[in-house]
Order: sequence, then structure tokens, then C-alpha cells
Amino acid sequence: MFFDRITRDPAVMAGAPCIRGMRFPVTTILSSLGSGMSEEELLADHPDLELEDIRQALSYAVEVLQEHGNPLRIA
Repeated sequence: MFFDRITRDPAVMAGAPCIRGMRFPVTTILSSLGSGMSEEELLADHPDLELEDIRQALSYAVEVLQEHGNPLRIA
């Protein structure tokens, strides 16, 4: 899959995957959604984000897990 909204730049957030070159890491989106925040709440709290940013962050996470597996043991 092509991720045109996910960028990595060593000068931005130490090279962590971010949204469109902004200082907004993919992990922030994932943890916000994982803690129960809705997409609508996330967009309202961060007006620079777009729905497609959230969707690509989720797809990116799936792709990374499929490529690298899950190093955590799940009980």
C-alpha cells in the first residue's frame, strides 16, 4: 500500500512516522483511538488532521505489524 500521508524525516520527531510532515506522530493517533477517543473527537481536538490521515495511520499500523510481526507476548 502507498502511504502518501505518512512521512519520516530525521529532523521531525526524530524520524518517527508522522502525518504529512507535521509534528504529529502516527503513534499519537493510534494511542488516542486506543484509549477510546473517536475519530470525530480526534479531528475536533486537532483541526490540522483530516479523516484520511487517521485512516492511513491505521492502515500503516497494520502494514508494520504484518511486515514485522508482533514482538509482544499476549497472554
